[in-house]
Amino acid sequence: MTARRGFARFRLDHEHRVLFLALLAGFPGSLLSLVLLWMGGYSPRVQWTLGALAVCLWLGSAFAVRNTVVRPLQTLSNLLAALREEDFSFRARGSGREDALSQVLVEVNTLATTLREQRLGALEASALLRKVIDEIDVAIFAFDRQRHLRLVNRGGERALARPAERLLDRTADELGLAEALDTDQPRVLAMTFPGGPGRWEVRSSTFRQGGLPHRLVVLANVSRALREEERQAWQRLIRVLGHELNNSLTPIRSIAGSLEDLIARESRPADWEDDLRRGLAVIAARAEGLGRFMEAYGRLARLPAPQLRPLELSALVRRVAGLETRLRVSVAEGPETALLADPDQLEQLLINLIRNAVDASLETHGSVLVGWSSNGAAKHLEIWVDDEGPGLSDTANLFVPFFTTKPGGSGIGLVLARQIAEAHGGSLTLENRRPGPGCRAHLRLPL
Repeated sequence: MTARRGFARFRLDHEHRVLFLALLAGFPGSLLSLVLLWMGGYSPRVQWTLGALAVCLWLGSAFAVRNTVVRPLQTLSNLLAALREEDFSFRARGSGREDALSQVLVEVNTLATTLREQRLGALEASALLRKVIDEIDVAIFAFDRQRHLRLVNRGGERALARPAERLLDRTADELGLAEALDTDQPRVLAMTFPGGPGRWEVRSSTFRQGGLPHRLVVLANVSRALREEERQAWQRLIRVLGHELNNSLTPIRSIAGSLEDLIARESRPADWEDDLRRGLAVIAARAEGLGRFMEAYGRLARLPAPQLRPLELSALVRRVAGLETRLRVSVAEGPETALLADPDQLEQLLINLIRNAVDASLETHGSVLVGWSSNGAAKHLEIWVDDEGPGLSDTANLFVPFFTTKPGGSGIGLVLARQIAEAHGGSLTLENRRPGPGCRAHLRLPL
């Protein structure tokens, strides 16, 4: 073991090994030349001159072999070092020939060109990304796993009212972003920053940089958009309420005025009591209708959060289909499916959809079919209700509260159904069937 370590300590490097092998290869020929020269009977002057020439030729050839082997390797080393330092301007000469060394130099030059193009593309993409991040109208923050801020854009600087130099390396708690950083699902939070208060849509996700996990937080100020939506919602609500109130109060006011004139007459007609009863009956009917309208609005506004419980879908669908007595509702049996849902709310949703389908099919003497299917890979359930009615003529106002085309309809059935679907994390859509008459109500729920 000691001898091996001593040998490794005195091991020659690559250049000296090449030189040693070249000297060793030329030594027998040089020695033979000197022996023949000294034994050939030449004069001492010729012997020393030719001997010195032979030795110089031997040594020169050995060093030339060393340089021929080592110099290209040094060139390749310099090229690779330049590539490692991301300097792609160097190129190797002598790559125009067809020998093995030239092919190596060609490949290195090609690699340098490819890396240069990729580097330029990465720099351009990075510059574009930085430009987009700076100009986008959202606040972007990146934190490391110690919750220290590592990146912030101009939107974040405006929200926190400080430049990036004073924000970096601060913790999320110091910046008031701890709640946003700990948010796993998109949500809207009311937060106050030095740049001003507002309601912010918070989205958070993880990414890795340098092999270490980081957390990306995106804050979008939705205060203005929400205020605009609220304003439009209030306008629609006031317009609908005003329309319904006017529809009820106008005839009440007119009839009340007529009855007042009737009672104020000194000579009343013989049937004035009948007119009075009819007028009061109309007033009572309109007041009752107005009361029903307000009750329907209260139902829509007071929808409670769903109480999720396990339930079997097939039994629920068959029970709801059997509640309809005006028309037989066919059931297309799907797979046995269990899901978490509020049985009462889901039953009310299906009742509304089937009732609308039966109303439409009765106009054309058609049929109604309800069925379901499940997508295990996508983890969602699809329930559909098909009718053979006249179809949908105005799809823009389907989910507008109190909008209805049916005489005596309240206009909240579909709105209530969609609210129930969205409260369960699903969706509800209506569309005309293609091909075929009627329309399809399509309910999608997560499993």
